[in-house]
Amino acid sequence: MTLSADALLRGFGLGAGLIIAIGAQNAFVLRQGLKRRRPFLTALVSTLGDMTLIALGVAGLGSIIAGSDVLTTVARWGGALFLLAFGLRSFRSALKPAALELDKADLPLPDEATPSVRATILTALGFSLLNPHVYLDTVVILGSLGAGYPPGERASFALGAMTASTLWFFGLAYGAAQLTPLFRRPSTWRALDVIIGVIMWTIAFSLVAEAL
Repeated sequence: MTLSADALLRGFGLGAGLIIAIGAQNAFVLRQGLKRRRPFLTALVSTLGDMTLIALGVAGLGSIIAGSDVLTTVARWGGALFLLAFGLRSFRSALKPAALELDKADLPLPDEATPSVRATILTALGFSLLNPHVYLDTVVILGSLGAGYPPGERASFALGAMTASTLWFFGLAYGAAQLTPLFRRPSTWRALDVIIGVIMWTIAFSLVAEAL
């Protein structure tokens, strides 16, 4: 396979522009990174989810979903329910915020158990597969644009978008550690949880409005 530099750079640029936008998935990855709750696994699952959807989109799935009212409606309602539940969890956490007190081993918050590998994978997959906005960005938009390239350049476009996704999620998960001093105050956690809850519910209600 011969890589096309132009298609690679365009895929990277467009992928970065869509992925970096504030949304439910990014808020989840950020929170995992701040609390050191399996950041590598969270970033890995999020990245693999994006890679899979980008590949399927470039292969033609994007046009299929966009043209099916049934699939679009199911995706919207399923995503809305998932985001409402996670938003409620964030608001509940805001009622009992805890300071970020990490020891030298970078252990999670003492009053909050680290989620199991299974729970982390399922939650990260939920944000990748149950969020219609992820499908819109990776499958429909990136997929349709990638499918417009000649067959020999589609792989380069997809690789560029996948690279942007990889750098962003791992950078977000591990870059969050730089904010540790700020999150030693319970008030900061309360503010973050409220913001995350608002983001989740805003997106959820917008999906419900679209479905109706």
